[in-house]
Amino acid sequence: MKRALISSVLFAGLSFPAMAQDAKPAGAGSAAAGEKKAAMCIGCHGIKGYQASFPEVHKVPMISGQGAKFIASSLDAYRKGDRKHPTMRGIAGSLTDQDIADLAAFYEQHGKAGAATAPEQVPAAPPAVAELLTKGACASCHGANYSKPSDPAYPKIAGQHADYLFVALKAYKTEGAATLGRGNPIRPAQAKPFTLPQLRQSAAYLGSLPAELRTDKEGCVR
Repeated sequence: MKRALISSVLFAGLSFPAMAQDAKPAGAGSAAAGEKKAAMCIGCHGIKGYQASFPEVHKVPMISGQGAKFIASSLDAYRKGDRKHPTMRGIAGSLTDQDIADLAAFYEQHGKAGAATAPEQVPAAPPAVAELLTKGACASCHGANYSKPSDPAYPKIAGQHADYLFVALKAYKTEGAATLGRGNPIRPAQAKPFTLPQLRQSAAYLGSLPAELRTDKEGCVR
C-alpha cells in the first residue's frame, strides 16, 4: 500500500518454526470490499519489477496468491510496531481490523484467478543450500515445495523475489534500530545463527523456485 503493502517482508522468515504473528480478531474478510480498498496498494505491488529503496534497493514482494491469514498477521505486526519499516507502519496504522481482513481476503483470492499451481516436487537445492534449509527446518513450516505452508499464518516463499527475501531475513537480525528490524519472541534467535552470505544463498534458491505468487496489476481494481 502506498509505498508497499508488505514491503518489509511479507515473507516472514526463511523457514524457521513458529512463523505466525498474532493478528487481532476481525470480521470475516470480504474480497469484494478488499478489491476497492486495494487501490492504494497497486502503486507498488501491482507493478512488475517495482523496487523499493529502503533499507536498500530490492523488489517489493509479490502478494497476490499469498495466504490471507499471513497477510493479515503481517499488517497487524506493522501496525503494532513489531515490524518497524516506517512507511508500512504508517500505512498499517491507518487500517482497521476489518480493512486488514478485507485486503487479506482480496489478495488471497486475486492470486488464485488463472494462477499456476506450484509442483509438489521442486528442483533440488545445491548441497550447501540444502544443508542451510535443513538447519533452518524450512520445509516444516513452508512445505516441501515452499508453497504449501503447514499453517495458514506462515507465508508461501517459493518464487518470491530473492532480494526481498534476503532483506526480510536480515530484518530479524537487526536489533535496537528505530526504523529497521522486526521484533518477535522467536524469529530473531532463529535468524542469527546464519551469516548474511548464507541468507543470501538460501534466498536465491527459494526465489528461483516455481511460484504461486504473482504481481498482476490487471484486475486489481475494476
